[in-house]
Amino acid sequence: MTQAAVVVDDVSKKFRLYKEKNDSLKTALMRGRRSVHEDFWALNDVSFEVPEGSTFGLVGRNGSGKSTLLKCLAKILYPNSGSITSRGKVASLLEVGSGFHPELSGRENVYLNGSILGMSRKDVAKKFDEIVDFSGVRKFIDQPVKNYSSGMYVRLGFSVAINVDPDVLVVDEILAVGDAAFQAKCKEKFVEFRKAGKTVILVTHSMGNIRDMCDHAAWLDNGSLVQVGDAQSVIKAYTADIDKGDR
Repeated sequence: MTQAAVVVDDVSKKFRLYKEKNDSLKTALMRGRRSVHEDFWALNDVSFEVPEGSTFGLVGRNGSGKSTLLKCLAKILYPNSGSITSRGKVASLLEVGSGFHPELSGRENVYLNGSILGMSRKDVAKKFDEIVDFSGVRKFIDQPVKNYSSGMYVRLGFSVAINVDPDVLVVDEILAVGDAAFQAKCKEKFVEFRKAGKTVILVTHSMGNIRDMCDHAAWLDNGSLVQVGDAQSVIKAYTADIDKGDR
């Protein structure tokens, strides 16, 4: 049987929603009273396994908990309960320019972001040309990234992430920012990843991308897991639910 690259076990994550502007713990103490807030559970006892070597999609309406779950997978956030375990090195690309310093050049940010993702300076130097060529921003590589478009940010950030040679790559909706040619290159890279036994977990609102790229998927709604399994079955159930809601 295929091993699990990632195991999500009864994961729950809550956030505090404050009733008044700036009603944080600090301001409450300064006012000499308790803060007024309510708990919002972004994830509720979510459990599933991501098969090793698969491309796994997360689908759901806005606010369903997809991005929160990705941040937990990337260890940017930590669950209030439950656990997430993964096999091997995990690299993530969750927002435009994540890990980039706007005042530094593209070249400097490749080294910075590579180090954040666990690469040595020597490793980055070896792969530098490959990273830049894949991104297509060589003409601007010595310009400050604050002058980059969002598409250039995404292309360079994604190029660094995939060249970390991760066992698990976690990607948010941001690939939609890239143009058609770049998206095609990404899809080819995901195919290479799967052939090499690596795992991709992605969030996208594009059902076409899920159909084309994913073999497994999970559907979240209001922080709870509705269905997990082969991508085509999950997509069929999810789109049927959307259609029903639109009537």
